[in-house]
Amino acid sequence: MSARLGWAGGMVTILSGLQYNTNVTPYKILPQAYFNRSTLVVARSLLGKYLVKQNGAEAMAGRIVEVEAYVGPHDLACHASKGRTLRTQVLFGPPGISYVYMIYGMYYCLNVVTEEAEFPAAVLIRAVEVEGQLIDGPGRLCRAFSIDRSLNCIDMTARRYLWFEDRGTKIPRGKIGTFPRIGVSYAGKWANKPYRFRVTDW
Repeated sequence: MSARLGWAGGMVTILSGLQYNTNVTPYKILPQAYFNRSTLVVARSLLGKYLVKQNGAEAMAGRIVEVEAYVGPHDLACHASKGRTLRTQVLFGPPGISYVYMIYGMYYCLNVVTEEAEFPAAVLIRAVEVEGQLIDGPGRLCRAFSIDRSLNCIDMTARRYLWFEDRGTKIPRGKIGTFPRIGVSYAGKWANKPYRFRVTDW
């Protein structure tokens, strides 16, 4: 089943009707308003939050320890810098929806769309910690959580199959490092922007 959510200038299909266990979690799901903020603010604040993937009656959760921000069409490292395409249309959609794409023909990457509709921006989830073990790298993360293109363009604020939770973990600012993004050397000066945030001590 699918539902359509419209916005000025386009249309995005958001998966709905997925089965999930409402008793899986007592924690707060991050709402759409959380993602409708500056991408850099959202990126930093996601550290310490949990990525949750529904697997039948169970759920897999990982504490987010590294992210990257991609901020609008002027950011040459952002996919939307080349304009709206079938692939990047999701980035122009409402905040809080997923953007999943493949790299190197074999690895998937998970992003969450940020800021207002029609301003294409997103945060890439790069690394999480699951039960004391680090899953480092967006491709490894998606493989561990069984995330692929079937989860592209879903509403991550609705607790359906894939979402974010606030479990009360607070990461002190002094334990967050800022670094250049990885694998975007083609973006010129934008490759050196300190838009990658990582927990340096946890």
